[in-house]
Amino acid sequence: MSIQETKPLIGRVEEIGGRVSLTDYESGGGYGGARRALTEMSPEEVIDLVRESDLKGRGGAGFPTGMKWGFAKDEPPTPGAKYLVCNADEMEPGTFKDRYLMEYNPHILIEGMIIGAYAIQADRAYVFLRGEYHEPYKQLTKAIQEAQGRGYLGPSVLGSDFSLDLRVHLSGGRYICGEETALLNALEGKRGQPRSKPPYPPASGAWGRPTIVNNVETFCNVPAILRYGAQWYKDLGLTEDSGTKLFGVSGRVNKPGLWELPMGTPIREIVDTHAAGMRNGYKLRGVLPGGASTDFLVEEHFDLPMDYKTIQSAGSRMGTGTMILMDDSICPVDMCRNLEHFFAQESCGFCTPCREGIPWVEELLAEIENGTGCEGDLEILDQQAAYIGGPGNTFCLHAPGAMEPLQSALKYFREDFEEHIRTGKCPYQRGRS
Repeated sequence: MSIQETKPLIGRVEEIGGRVSLTDYESGGGYGGARRALTEMSPEEVIDLVRESDLKGRGGAGFPTGMKWGFAKDEPPTPGAKYLVCNADEMEPGTFKDRYLMEYNPHILIEGMIIGAYAIQADRAYVFLRGEYHEPYKQLTKAIQEAQGRGYLGPSVLGSDFSLDLRVHLSGGRYICGEETALLNALEGKRGQPRSKPPYPPASGAWGRPTIVNNVETFCNVPAILRYGAQWYKDLGLTEDSGTKLFGVSGRVNKPGLWELPMGTPIREIVDTHAAGMRNGYKLRGVLPGGASTDFLVEEHFDLPMDYKTIQSAGSRMGTGTMILMDDSICPVDMCRNLEHFFAQESCGFCTPCREGIPWVEELLAEIENGTGCEGDLEILDQQAAYIGGPGNTFCLHAPGAMEPLQSALKYFREDFEEHIRTGKCPYQRGRS
């Protein structure tokens, strides 16, 4: 198989050696999946194929994509508009995979959205893009114009009866807009705040109409499934999860970056082989496997495959698959304080446990880090992590996600917290680069 066949997301980028133009994309078979869908298959057959491939959402939740599309296809009982929305907000700290795809291979996202829109019979689609993503915006808007000029977007796509209007909407820049119903509120011009569910977006989403929201990377997997088939896609994975995944590493490694690898690639292989291992003088202590809102994994977990079920069984979440590494020079107390500062800033303020509780947790962590922590502070942190992170105690999953790194740090690095309180100072050296 070619690079493109084993790396359906960025294989063409590697073959070209840089950004993929429309001509480059077409010469590698690009838009062939959309052509097959619109000219040879019914919407139901497209959904069945994606369902058979077992493509799971790459935004973090891992929900089966074909099943999700099927919900919207069956809606509504009355005729009217349907919407397809791409979540390109990518506000999760440590995550940069969607940015790479939009900058270097934007046509694969457009093709995936054409196929998705046809499958659910939506004639209007939006890319909800992080406002700070200036270069992705430039590349994506250019690619949309090129696709329109080639007849891939607009009326009568590829000469069919299907039409699609695809637009880019710039986000106001809040983390909470990564939650799909907050995203839809922001898209409608309202405050970016999560909605009560049910109803869920496939039944009542944008402007009260059936809406499907998927992540950038999810859509980018779809064209190859249409071209090569469900079984081919399933065979790319090393475990029960199908396909490939963009895995990333940030931290004190020799080669931080992003790689397209089979689902189920072990953590240690990603760090030691693809990221070229830890820099001299540093030892890996912990990993946030899927961005800032996931639980720490430690040495006993480093040989586990990166897939949804395995990482969940280990007590964390694969999330976005972009790992943040904590080496032995980093204070886990201060790292948690920094993360809670971010989550406190980004709370929409709707729920008391989130609005008041996270800043209180941040303040308590700051006191411990600064040497003014007291006996009993860790028990308070345990209680707050359990309550704020408890399911059903807040309106959305922002607060539970904020508590994941803290509750796991208290589990795996408790002696560091205790030493701060006992000695009245942070034991970690300062000034290491």
